[in-house]
Amino acid sequence: FHKGEKPYKCNECGTSFTQNSDLKVHERIHTGEKPYKCTQCDKSFTANAQLHLHYRSHTGEKPYKCTECDKSFTGNAQLQRHYRSHTGEKPYKCNECGKSFIQNSDLKVHERIHTGEKPYKCNECGKSFIKSSLLKVHQRIHTGEKNYHTGEKTYKCN
Repeated sequence: FHKGEKPYKCNECGTSFTQNSDLKVHERIHTGEKPYKCTQCDKSFTANAQLHLHYRSHTGEKPYKCTECDKSFTGNAQLQRHYRSHTGEKPYKCNECGKSFIQNSDLKVHERIHTGEKPYKCNECGKSFIKSSLLKVHQRIHTGEKNYHTGEKTYKCN
């Protein structure tokens, strides 16, 4: 293939890949398949590389060190993302409004504001959310917990 060509396309969401193996791993996002299971805890992963990074959470190994501060990370991707906090780089830009983000995942969540997509649905009441963390906070309403803090805002539910 020519450089930059991505001939393998996901039928579910349209994301393209340079290698068929990357497409197969990606498709597990849609199927929910997580064949790589941790032997230390109950977590499982869509890719073997994710499992290997996860194992470091059990061993405490953080071989990727920031040259700007004393923080260290389990993987290079986490280090690169962290390093942007020093440089101020925000390479992921919304085509709709121009807002930029440090992480692609933050851009994807942001784009849901424009599309109206709310993929995380409460099984208890049917209310939907743009982020899984917002659903988790919401679900505390159903457990009877009255006050809780999300890290961003404190909510009170009736």
